[in-house]
Amino acid sequence: MSNVLTRREFLARASTAAAIALAPGLRLRGEVANSPFRIAVITDEVSEDFGHACEIASREFGMRWVELRELWNKNILDLNPQEISEAQRILRRFDLRVTDIASPLFKADWPGAPRSKFSQRDEFRAGFTFNQQDEVLQRATALAKAFGTDRVRCFDFWRIEGQAPYRAAINEKLHETAEKAGRNNIILLLENEEACNTSTAAEAAKVLAAVPSSNLMFNWDPANAAACGERPYPDGYRLLPKNRIGHCHCKDTVKRGREYEWQAMGKGAVDWVGQFKAFKQDGYHSAVSLETHWDGGGSPEQSSRKSWAGMKEILQKAEAL
Repeated sequence: MSNVLTRREFLARASTAAAIALAPGLRLRGEVANSPFRIAVITDEVSEDFGHACEIASREFGMRWVELRELWNKNILDLNPQEISEAQRILRRFDLRVTDIASPLFKADWPGAPRSKFSQRDEFRAGFTFNQQDEVLQRATALAKAFGTDRVRCFDFWRIEGQAPYRAAINEKLHETAEKAGRNNIILLLENEEACNTSTAAEAAKVLAAVPSSNLMFNWDPANAAACGERPYPDGYRLLPKNRIGHCHCKDTVKRGREYEWQAMGKGAVDWVGQFKAFKQDGYHSAVSLETHWDGGGSPEQSSRKSWAGMKEILQKAEAL
């Protein structure tokens, strides 16, 4: 067989090579697709312009998944039908799927509990009261259906100083709500956060044991746990029921004196290589979602680029990319 290329073959190969050189995200998409994880980014960490954020996630970062929290300077729960349709169109354009709806469900004060420094915060344009939480769940469920995901993020109320007298009632509320979500084929993802009653893996393990519903899973955020003084990997992770982890947020943090500061992925104290390796070993196949938070890159977009570069390197070291 001749090894000489015809002119047509040569031009076809040259054209393909040029296209790949001009679209590094296209090359990376193949690598990302072979990861055992659903590699994603929270779009508003890149840009509030949803179309621009999706373009970067898909064509530059090479991702196939995104997480939805804010779009066009609106909390996702506040999108109108036209904006939902436009978001769907953008996702189709960039061939992206949605990991979950990052809703603010139960980011509210627990009724009757004493207020703390975390009470009544309005984060990510989501100042919903306790009495509005049924509406939040209903709206988040409808959005999950519209965007083709079965997962909705939740919390367990603003942190109470001395939560013990209220913990059983909070757990019952989580169980009741998870069962209600399950009737619509929705899984709730309880996130650990310093401002809420579950802030570490140790606290999460207790809640998950007390609320055994299969419709309540865990959104593991190692950096949030680290910022609360826990060593997330291996110590915190060791405590978690692996079959209940349904999502993971990826950012980094480092202690400066008595305070913690967000960092680009790979520049902080979290052992992300160890965490990703453990995920692989334990058969985890759900999302690992970049939640940049760090603002040292000069802009959200640039900070996300640098943090994604760090995350990509970590995934490669963990042989997960």
